[in-house]
Amino acid sequence: MSDQHHIIYKLNDVPSPGASFLAAIQHILASIIGIVTPTLIIGGALGLGVHMPYLLAMSMFVSGVATFIQCRRMGPVGSGLLSVQGTSFAFLGVILAAGFAVKGRGGTPEDILAMIFGLCLVGCVVEIVLSQFITRMGRIVTPTVTGIVITVIGLSLVKSGFTDFAGGAGAGEALGAPVNIFLGLLVVAVIIFFSFSKQPMVRIAAIMLGLLVGFIVSIFFGMVNFSQLGTQPLFAVPVPLKFGLDFDLGLFIPIAFVYLITAIETTGDLTANSVISGEPVQGDVYLDRIKGGVLADGINSGIAALFCTFPNTTFSQNNGVIQMTGVASRHVGFYIAGILVVLGFFPIIGGAFLLVPKPVLGGATVVLFGSIAVAGIRIIASEPIDHRKVYIMAVSFGLGLGVTLVPQSMQQMPDIIQKVFATPITLSGISAILLSLLIPERAGKTIDA
Repeated sequence: MSDQHHIIYKLNDVPSPGASFLAAIQHILASIIGIVTPTLIIGGALGLGVHMPYLLAMSMFVSGVATFIQCRRMGPVGSGLLSVQGTSFAFLGVILAAGFAVKGRGGTPEDILAMIFGLCLVGCVVEIVLSQFITRMGRIVTPTVTGIVITVIGLSLVKSGFTDFAGGAGAGEALGAPVNIFLGLLVVAVIIFFSFSKQPMVRIAAIMLGLLVGFIVSIFFGMVNFSQLGTQPLFAVPVPLKFGLDFDLGLFIPIAFVYLITAIETTGDLTANSVISGEPVQGDVYLDRIKGGVLADGINSGIAALFCTFPNTTFSQNNGVIQMTGVASRHVGFYIAGILVVLGFFPIIGGAFLLVPKPVLGGATVVLFGSIAVAGIRIIASEPIDHRKVYIMAVSFGLGLGVTLVPQSMQQMPDIIQKVFATPITLSGISAILLSLLIPERAGKTIDA
């Protein structure tokens, strides 16, 4: 079904500069929190404090470059749709696992970042290659597999979000203090309140509004130190490979697997974008867009690694902005890209996000990570759940969540096995793929009958 009758500006229409700028601002409001939050979480957990303003600035800069490539479509690269790119939440678990592995053997923040960016740079090749076969992968990466992995991603991240909710990993005796719990619950309540607003734009901006209210209230509790802004550089020039590159095969495999999953996610995002924009979702034009979009997704993640930020992907929330505004013109994407690139030259803007107290950030991320898990459940439920799928889900969830709850369970295995299967995403994902291939579909239908 097409939503084309809602569209005011079609894909190749050129709105006036004023209309384009206003539409771009609405996309920025819907995406900016998603762009910077993964960096805030990774930096906070791994102790990258001194580098955080630069990393946050690069997350915005690269998101701008990536959005331009995705919207512009240069040769075979890009979908040519109004598709905003930003930092992917899907990689959080595997990046944190890699970072803690380096930190555990005495690595400095620079060593940690070199390893992460080296792994992500090599990993992007996986998505680049898969982009050419994306339409043939349905036999291996089914909705059940994708849904299981996305659900596990969300559930495995809840611990990180709830740690911040209670005060953060470095809170010490203040962890779980009443003021922290109050602020976290306040943010959750505000997000829920605005999520049920009758105004579509308010619903889309609910996370940002929750953070804003929580931040303002935290000022009155003396939890915001504005003097930190005075120590931030005003301007920064992006420096490729600022921290160098490193590589470890055992740490690479989980990251490579997540690139496989994000390729499938991007296909879904771009298909939804095409529907909302009134564009075809079958035929050669559609297939070229999907291939180009996934290819751009991989290339953009490579650019992200080169410029010292984390893998990028298409943002599904911006499809809602297209539906709300009726503006599907890809030319608006150039304005979005320009704004994000400009923001990326000013580390002080990234530094402003560092002022947000941990409980306020935790209140938002608990909702975000829970939403990721729910999105995975929806994907699983998009197809009938027969006896076969019940067992695929049971085993995959059991193994993935088991290694999350008992991380020391792998400590006597060979080093490479520990690195690969210590992350719930890899263990549950590989289990789901193998079981999907090994258990014949007729088995589930026969038993259910």
